[in-house]
Amino acid sequence: MQYSANIQRLPRTYLPADFIPINREVIEPYFKELLKRPIESKQSLEQWLKDQSELEAAISEDACWRQIKMTCDTENKKLEEDFNFFVMEIQPHIQPYADELNKKLLNSPFLAELSEAKYFTFLRNIKKNIEIYREENIPLQAESAVLQQQYGQITGAMVVDINGNEYTLQQAAKFLENPDRSLRELVYNKIQLRRSVDKDKLNTLFDKLLSLRNQMALQADFDNYTSYRFKELGRFDYTPKDCFNFHQAVKEHVLPLVDDIFSEKKKQLHFETLRPWDLDAQPEGVQPLHPFSHADELLDKTIQCFNRLDPFFSQCLQKMKDMKHLDLDNRKGKAPGGYNCPLAESGAPFIFMNAAGQMQDVITMVHEGGHAIHSFLSHPLELSGFKDYPMEFAEVASMSMELFTMDHWDVFFPNRDDLRRAKRYQLERVISIFPWIATIDEFQHWLYSYPGHTLDERTEAWKKILLSYTDNIVDYSNLEQYRENSWQRQLHLFEVPFYYIEYGIAQLGAIGMWMQYRNNPKQALENYCNALSLGGTKTLPALFKAAGLELDFSSNKIKQLITFVKEEWEKLN
Repeated sequence: MQYSANIQRLPRTYLPADFIPINREVIEPYFKELLKRPIESKQSLEQWLKDQSELEAAISEDACWRQIKMTCDTENKKLEEDFNFFVMEIQPHIQPYADELNKKLLNSPFLAELSEAKYFTFLRNIKKNIEIYREENIPLQAESAVLQQQYGQITGAMVVDINGNEYTLQQAAKFLENPDRSLRELVYNKIQLRRSVDKDKLNTLFDKLLSLRNQMALQADFDNYTSYRFKELGRFDYTPKDCFNFHQAVKEHVLPLVDDIFSEKKKQLHFETLRPWDLDAQPEGVQPLHPFSHADELLDKTIQCFNRLDPFFSQCLQKMKDMKHLDLDNRKGKAPGGYNCPLAESGAPFIFMNAAGQMQDVITMVHEGGHAIHSFLSHPLELSGFKDYPMEFAEVASMSMELFTMDHWDVFFPNRDDLRRAKRYQLERVISIFPWIATIDEFQHWLYSYPGHTLDERTEAWKKILLSYTDNIVDYSNLEQYRENSWQRQLHLFEVPFYYIEYGIAQLGAIGMWMQYRNNPKQALENYCNALSLGGTKTLPALFKAAGLELDFSSNKIKQLITFVKEEWEKLN
């Protein structure tokens, strides 16, 4: 493959080199100039688009750094204020200009001269943005953006005491691998009790977000937030009905395999009953997997792993390391979760995660590394809008990397049996994540179908949906008080509504990529990089096709792919 990680910061030809979008007074003159500028040819239209893209990239990168810094330290009030200033004082004043620029583009007499092959998806998104834009929604969007960040502040402050020491919930989760079953139970309950302390606070926060989202949908002339959000997310190629079919296929074809996995776990542990705190435990005498000791070691080993797959992949991570575009370790006051944040001007993205020395951290690191590769490969595209790839395919980039790298995890696990256990853990996770994805997605459809629901109605709906995707092996008795609020641990519900079915669609794509890789590694990686380099310049079905896949999450397709994973899992038992 001929790709380079020697990524270059975008040169500025329209903005001054020292331009920093610190406030709207600095930004507005450029929007006004773009609005007033005459467009007299196809060439001047394309230059106008490039100049607009340059402005968007500068503003986007500044906003991203504000969010990155705040999530790295949620206790720093100055960083919180900087982020809030952008969403309350800058972004709301940009949106009307963006709408006017969109209309100017679509009204240009030279629009028809633009290549449809090059601009189709870009213009489709522009039309969609015009359709859903309402000026009266701007303050609601700003308020929502501020409220969404409160989730990270609330959960980032959660700590528990274990044996006299304070641990974040991510750090405490390591004890769930401990061979001492009584300790695992103690830690599990402490984590759940700590979450319960803030359940009312999180319910109140969600109520505010739910109300704002429903109001935005109605003001944009949609019947409900579901329809509005599907349009906003650019879900052009599937509908809620397809999601419902996915839910049913998971129940039919995946849940039985989850039962098999947990039955095998119970057999290995020699327990009469399997409890939630046993799921990460190892049989007596077997030590928990210990892939690394600190964040630097995690990064260095991931670079080695990526290098074995393809040197280009490792060079991307090395470039990010050199640029200090990573924050990997877990600590108090840091927002939960993990993400790869593309940086529109710099090109090299930023990876954020909460590593605590567990196997799951390895998966998170290679997952976000896959997103980073996507950022590198799409950066050379001409316009920022060309890089706006659909999330369903963005997750193919990351989830495929989890599977591609498995054969090279001996850098983390030189012991052959540990490597086998790590691979088995990953495949069990690939399978078991489907019911949770379907649970969260079905719950979201319920939430926004009944926006006036009470807290009791929400709790009952969650319990019913959760139960419908619950396996038949794990004993959850006497844990109802924890389970009825377990939806609150999913940050997507608070921060990125309706963004979760993408993981299910993408996981199917990733399994398909892995099947290709097992048959022909070189061709699979070429397909992977070629598709990622297209950014958002093709439709979702076309991106899947470029990767040698089909956009198909029908019952038959799910059955076929899950059967393949099951066969691979059985080889590791």
